[in-house]
Amino acid sequence: MKLYGGVMFMDDQTYSQAAPSAYFQGNVYPINCDNPLMSSDQAAILCGAAAGTATNVNTFVGYRFAGAGGARIDDLRHTDYRMNLGSRGDIASGWTYDVSYLFSRVIYDESYKNDLDLNKGARALQVVNVGGVPTCRSVVDGTDPDCIPANVFSAFGISDEAYGYLLTPTFTHGVQTEKVANLTINGDLDQYGIRSPFASAGVAIATGVEHRTEDLTFEADALAQQKGTKENAGEFNVKELYIEADVPLVSDKPFVDELAVNLGYRYSDYSIQGGTGFTADTYKFELRYAPMSSFKLRSSYNRAVRAPNITELFAAQALGNVAAQDPCSGANPEQSLEDCIRSGVTETQYGLIPECPADTCVTLGGGNLGLQPEIADTYTYGFVFTPSFLPSFTFSADYFDIFVDGYIGPVDAPTIINECLNGGSEYFCSLFHRDPVSGVLFGTNGYLTATNQNTGYLQTSGMDFTSGYNFDLGNLLPGVPDLGSIDISFVGTWLNSRRTEPLPGLDSYNCVGLYGPTCGQPSPKWRHNVRMTWTSPQQSTTVSANWRYFGSVGLSSNDFLLDDEGTNYIAMNRRITGYSYLDLAATWKWVESVEFRAGVNNVFDRDPPVIAAGLLSSFGNGNTYPGVYDPMGRLVYFGMTVEF
Repeated sequence: MKLYGGVMFMDDQTYSQAAPSAYFQGNVYPINCDNPLMSSDQAAILCGAAAGTATNVNTFVGYRFAGAGGARIDDLRHTDYRMNLGSRGDIASGWTYDVSYLFSRVIYDESYKNDLDLNKGARALQVVNVGGVPTCRSVVDGTDPDCIPANVFSAFGISDEAYGYLLTPTFTHGVQTEKVANLTINGDLDQYGIRSPFASAGVAIATGVEHRTEDLTFEADALAQQKGTKENAGEFNVKELYIEADVPLVSDKPFVDELAVNLGYRYSDYSIQGGTGFTADTYKFELRYAPMSSFKLRSSYNRAVRAPNITELFAAQALGNVAAQDPCSGANPEQSLEDCIRSGVTETQYGLIPECPADTCVTLGGGNLGLQPEIADTYTYGFVFTPSFLPSFTFSADYFDIFVDGYIGPVDAPTIINECLNGGSEYFCSLFHRDPVSGVLFGTNGYLTATNQNTGYLQTSGMDFTSGYNFDLGNLLPGVPDLGSIDISFVGTWLNSRRTEPLPGLDSYNCVGLYGPTCGQPSPKWRHNVRMTWTSPQQSTTVSANWRYFGSVGLSSNDFLLDDEGTNYIAMNRRITGYSYLDLAATWKWVESVEFRAGVNNVFDRDPPVIAAGLLSSFGNGNTYPGVYDPMGRLVYFGMTVEF
């Protein structure tokens, strides 16, 4: 019996600067027509004949706090704890066990500084003249003696004192906990003579049970809730039983160096607080065949599931920005009145609905207790080549074809808009929630419902290539002293298809070589990493260079293909050229237990492509795709590892 365990603690804090806060368009505020901060022309435009009176007019206010006091800072902190304890050892001849328990907790705290308090914002717009001094009405009537008027009628008109009154931090807090108990038993049945008569090794099995529990709580202060954040909590647990067997069939025979199969099965039973729960079966079959020791063929079939995680189930529903535009907005809407009425537009609103500002509408996202697991079928076929005439060289190629049905995610805004306004779908039209007064799809009262759903399917296929070669420099020429060794590795992927069906029954589309509002994050046909590493003769020092390459992609909004003359539907960002990055890294082992490391990523400081906000989609942020392209520029790092 061997006892083992480990503990981990991590604390990280990030300060993220966002664009200044604002009176964001979409919220309606009453403004009194005798507000002394308005010019006479502004009062006439806003109030008409009521100008100069105490009449209130409900008004859209869009005013970015560009002054020195309006900067927004997002203070994010995560504190993580993890502990695992276990025991492993022998049960009997050929049988071993491993039993373990894991507890982990992540604590999340966020303070969103300098955000507009909507109630204070409304009071600061109700301003009257008191002895020639603009004064908040709430100061006059005593309901808020601290109110400072906000002059939104001129650029940079809001004073630092008004910023100090209007802007308030919001606070949110979350805790996520996971507990896992696991028992695995491994058996070498060769000990009992259970083997193929044509194989030199026997059957091996692994079986076990596991129980997992996850829970989540999320809390928000009153101001955060006023801004649309909702509190939530939930829990689920899963019980699993699994078994796997590796069965050698033939070995060490003419034209059959190895022939073996691998089989596996897992049963999962999910219980979800407040939901119906579900069960899932997963299984696999793998075949290995090596006609000779230097060449191996392999193929597999896997039925897999991905159960919804705790965030997808229980995340509080909240409003968020999304790249989109409302075809029913503007003085001359793109869509007809009949089409727009299906999406909730009234006849009196038609032609008067403001456009989503900066091509940014709003969606309502969040969890869904009715989610079911994603189901995937994966087929792979490949080979491994390790020639005897070239020692230390290996090359493998594997074709993959993956089909995921009922994948979990929100329905994207362009699909909702298109299927309602052009397709006439009642389901998609029911996802529109227009502001009842203005008809807009932004602000706190106008949005598209886009909570998590089991949507359509994803299908992808292509080939993965890997290769490696290692050689000693001292062996290149006779008499040359030992100069260490060189290791070259290559990993590349050729993408054949990346097909998506947003919802069952809708047309599918292929996003290979494309990006944009429909396809989301770029999916080039080719990408690779090539790394060369030099290791010193004493193996105390390594120096490596890595070439990262990401192929070119086109804009999916251009109907996926250019015509024969190369005409584009959208010219801006119609193509992102291929991107190459060079990274350098080095390690130096000072003594056996102390190692230093350093490196430079993106040595040539290449900037990411700048993409128009309206062309970004999933995983797009900061006018680029930071999950693909390097948004940080040249990054220099140093580190040290000490072993006790």
